[in-house]
Amino acid sequence: MKYLVLIPDGMADEKIEVLGNKTPMEAANKPHTDALCARSTVGLVSNVPEGMVPESDTANMAILSFDPKVYSKGRSPLEAVSMGLEMKEDEVAYRCNIVTLSDEGEYDEKIMLDHSADEITTAEADELIKALDKELGNDIRRFYTGVSYRHCILWQGGCDTYNFMRPHDILGQPIKNYLPSGEDGKVFYELMKASWDILNHHPVNEARRARGLRPANSIWLWSPGKKPALPSFKDKWGLDAAVISAVDLIKGIGLCAGMKSIDVEGATGNVHTNYDGKAQAAISAFKDGADYVYIHVEGPDECGHRAEVENKVRAIELIDGKILAPVYEYLKNCGEDFKIMILPDHPTPTRLRTHTIDPVPFMIYSSKEEKVGCTTFSEGEAAKTGLYVPHGHTLMELFIEK
Repeated sequence: MKYLVLIPDGMADEKIEVLGNKTPMEAANKPHTDALCARSTVGLVSNVPEGMVPESDTANMAILSFDPKVYSKGRSPLEAVSMGLEMKEDEVAYRCNIVTLSDEGEYDEKIMLDHSADEITTAEADELIKALDKELGNDIRRFYTGVSYRHCILWQGGCDTYNFMRPHDILGQPIKNYLPSGEDGKVFYELMKASWDILNHHPVNEARRARGLRPANSIWLWSPGKKPALPSFKDKWGLDAAVISAVDLIKGIGLCAGMKSIDVEGATGNVHTNYDGKAQAAISAFKDGADYVYIHVEGPDECGHRAEVENKVRAIELIDGKILAPVYEYLKNCGEDFKIMILPDHPTPTRLRTHTIDPVPFMIYSSKEEKVGCTTFSEGEAAKTGLYVPHGHTLMELFIEK
């Protein structure tokens, strides 16, 4: 039996007026997904436990059958693992976004314009992170380059309990009330403020301004955590598994669970990613002996954060036509039975520009036993089935045949 899991990150949404009062899932032309949905088990699942923050680490950990309440230690340590960083027991990892703040006023009065600095390229970001490490790094604190705007600080003896605000939750708002504060937050505040002086007129940012792009003129710290530990996915399910994602966080979850992480050239973590490459990587993984392949696609989530309605619809359509279609065709002709599960990890409504904790639709197709499902894969149709899985980390029990 072969197993494919496809995660269009943040795909679930609300009904949107410019889409004719449809959600992006309802508006998207996704014939391959809908055709399978009509023969699938369909329902809703809550991937984020009540009381936990609806972040991708929590949600994807649950989809992979690991209870976030037991295993979640923050997203940053998982990203550090994916980046090949060896964390010591006394080190804390911090997500270090490079963001765009407004120019006017003192640092505290600035506005969060963009949590991704116009989705800055990794090459540009690397120059900025190196400049930060040169000026602000020391024997106990180092800066490391990740992908695009997502980077990492490892801090020996750092605080792993400080409650930072997530930058994508305050888009368009003054940062004053969301900056680290108090005695515990003072060192983080000073670091973020110092980054402005280093980054704002850095040559990389001046060149970006000249091209009409937003500068990455400050860092924003969040999601601290210590060295992670997950059980082996193979020991738990008896399957050789691979993960395909452009996002360090998802790679890190897979690596911590003993899965093979497959890099795809041109995979960006936004709507302009290498969809064909991800599909071919999945097919190659199956051919090389993988029993279980987990494909994560960040595009819909980034479009949600950026309030790009049409791009979110387009991302869903590209996932359907360029990833699901060819991988399904391969599985259909591979000579083995197979199952496909499709679901977003969490909603990212374009109106809110951030994640919510609401349940998401899921569909499970089996080549062995086709079901009577829904005519289209959407939030509303999934809700009509009446099937609800309250704890996302148990969904795998419906998917994998023991």
